[in-house]
Amino acid sequence: MLTSKLCGGCCKVCGSVAHLVKDCPDKLNRDSAPTKSKRFDATPRGKLTKFSGDDLEDDFYEEPKSSKKMKISDATTPDDSDQKSIPEKKQGPKANAASGMAVEDECKLKFLELKAKRNYRFIIFRIDGQQVVVEKLGSPEENYDDFTNSLPANECRYAVYDFDFTTIENCQKSKIFFIAWSPDSSRVRMKMVYASSKDRFKRELDGIQVELQATDPSEMSFDIIKSRAL
Repeated sequence: MLTSKLCGGCCKVCGSVAHLVKDCPDKLNRDSAPTKSKRFDATPRGKLTKFSGDDLEDDFYEEPKSSKKMKISDATTPDDSDQKSIPEKKQGPKANAASGMAVEDECKLKFLELKAKRNYRFIIFRIDGQQVVVEKLGSPEENYDDFTNSLPANECRYAVYDFDFTTIENCQKSKIFFIAWSPDSSRVRMKMVYASSKDRFKRELDGIQVELQATDPSEMSFDIIKSRAL
């Protein structure tokens, strides 16, 4: 007990109370013994990411070596060649073959000359392809019979006629008629095209005063024209 008190405790190497650590005969054996393995393995690891300011181990996250960030360019995208190979849908035929019917500038020009200068007695128009064109110009000397004889018997036409007449008060006047000629003997498709394009064409002729539709010469006789003008 005296020795233990003098030494200040027991040997931390062998546990004896007769000597201190520096005098322990087993000290040499302890120094020659293999050292304990380090706490951390020296094997290279992946990238470490620190999450806080201290040095504790739990503040680090180790990325696995095999994990790689996926590049945007590596993402699978549809091949351009596949997109080009997809056939485009073909547009079907138009529901109305006469939709968007064009009007030739000569039609409007000649009509203005008839209205303002009275250079013509009548003008006959026809549809050629997808536009309305001038077919015939009637001189001021021609009369109504010349006009009706100029219309084909089996085909549709548009026409304007400058009709001169005398009122009951004995006043000389004139009115411009728009006549849609559609004989019963004409083809059904031709009738449909002319009927669907009529309003579109008539809007281009500013100055029409009377409109008349006829399927037979009797529906556009001189007496009917005169009665409509009065």
